[in-house]
Amino acid sequence: MNHPLPEITLRALEPDDLDFLYDIENDRQLWDVGATNVPYSRSVLTEYIVNNAADIYTDKQVRLVMQNSNGERVGLLDIFNFDPRHARAEIGVVVAKPFRRNGYAAAALKQALHYSKQICHLNQVYALVDCQNIPSRALFEKVGFVHTADLKKWLQKDDFFCDAWMMQFFL
Repeated sequence: MNHPLPEITLRALEPDDLDFLYDIENDRQLWDVGATNVPYSRSVLTEYIVNNAADIYTDKQVRLVMQNSNGERVGLLDIFNFDPRHARAEIGVVVAKPFRRNGYAAAALKQALHYSKQICHLNQVYALVDCQNIPSRALFEKVGFVHTADLKKWLQKDDFFCDAWMMQFFL
C-alpha cells in the first residue's frame, strides 16, 4: 500500500537551529554516510549559519531544514557539490532519529528535485550511497533515482573500504 507523503517545509537555517544542527553534525553514527569525520563546535556551526548566504550560486551548496506540519525540525537536506557548468549537484538527506521511517526524507527529496529543476535549472542530481545501506538505496529508488554506477572501495568505514552506488535523477 502506498501511503501519502507527509507535509513538510524546507527552509533556510536560522540561528535558533544551532542545537539541532549541532546534534546531527556530531552524531558519530551518521559519519559513515556522509563526509564528516570530526566533531563540529557550536562556534564553527554558528559561524556557518551566520555567514552562509543560503544561495546555491554563491555558496555552491544549500542546506535546508526539514520542518513538519507541527513546526518540528525533523531533518536536514543538503544540495552540494553544485556544478553550474555541467548543471548538476549532489544531494543528501538526514532525518533525526525520532522522525525516521515516516516519509519525511522522501517528501524532502521530492521538493528538492522540484527546486533543482525549476529554480536551479539543473540537468541532474546525484547521490553516493553505501551499497550496503539498504534503507538509503530504497529511499532514493522510491523517489525515482536510478543506480547508474558502482564505485569500488569508495567509502572508508573504520579500517576498510566499501563500495558505493552512484544514483542519479535526471530532471
